[in-house]
Amino acid sequence: MDFKLTEAQQDLAGLAKQILGDWSDKNDNSGRSASGLRDAPGFDADLWRTLAGAGLLDAALPKSVGGSGFDVLEQASVLIEIGRSLAPAPYSSSIAVGASAIAEFGDDSLIGRYVAPVLRGDATIAVSVDDGTTGPAPLRCTETDAGWTVSGSRTNVTAGAFATTFLLEATTADGPVLVLIDRAAAGLTTTTQRLVDADDAALLELDDVAAVVLSRKDGVQWVRRRATLAWCAWQLGVLEKALALTAEYARTRRQFDKPIGSFQAVRTRLADAYIDVEAVRLTLWQAAAREAAGLPAGQEIATAKFWAAEAGHRVAHTAVHIHGGVGIDTDGPMNRYFVAAKRAEFSLGGATAQLRVLGTLLAPPPA
Repeated sequence: MDFKLTEAQQDLAGLAKQILGDWSDKNDNSGRSASGLRDAPGFDADLWRTLAGAGLLDAALPKSVGGSGFDVLEQASVLIEIGRSLAPAPYSSSIAVGASAIAEFGDDSLIGRYVAPVLRGDATIAVSVDDGTTGPAPLRCTETDAGWTVSGSRTNVTAGAFATTFLLEATTADGPVLVLIDRAAAGLTTTTQRLVDADDAALLELDDVAAVVLSRKDGVQWVRRRATLAWCAWQLGVLEKALALTAEYARTRRQFDKPIGSFQAVRTRLADAYIDVEAVRLTLWQAAAREAAGLPAGQEIATAKFWAAEAGHRVAHTAVHIHGGVGIDTDGPMNRYFVAAKRAEFSLGGATAQLRVLGTLLAPPPA
């Protein structure tokens, strides 16, 4: 399999790196803008509109929604750069999963209603699906004379504190479905939740909330795959930057009149971390390439998420250990990468959960 990045991947990654680098230059280590203004932790509306104006939000979407016809590979390249900068831009939920799912399964009316505002930088989408293992209690979706309604609750909905639209997995008598719900819908209560990395999530409580059914079983599986790939890509960017910061610290921090990077124990841990990051990279691109080609990718995606979780854990802890006290200083950059990696480790199932998924996928069919 050829893992060379396409020209489009390189161009989009380069543009994202430039814009996010400019954003980072205006921010301190806490991630708060120099002016002290931020719509909410985890979201910067000005940055989101900048990404939209530069064409980064629509580039990796189908031409049917006004995009450039690219797909999951190009989305992964952008997500890696967002992970490297820890930028407060909900590209994963809004573009790589939400807008992509609506483009895949929705009609023109849904695209105009939900996707077009996102591509203008005026809206965002939050996504919450069962992780396929021990996910949250299902939402109940019921058909009435007036249409579909959803009841129940869902916690830790990423980007839920500020999203204008929610793409949720719910359960009907005939199986799981994907539903779209407006933030202003009657019967929907959102309560802001603060996650470990200071991003904004939300507790959703729904009482017969009007919903639009986007897709049934096939769409649910599609969104689960794309959401998992998005977390893996974002985690790769987080780990790349964490390792780079740690290597630089080991080169410049001196003890006993020598750089600590010259000590064998430190060199060994850095070497192991480098191998782990490369494992995340390899498994991500293998899974993304199969998904982009329309090939069965369930095993590869579970493998990629296993490495994003297992290697992510080791790299995050190595980075903090080598940094010592400054690694856990909440005013320093390393702490932000540590908690970001830990969040990505467990989102949509950690390493143990992925082993269960792989065991199910690899099990021979019943006799």
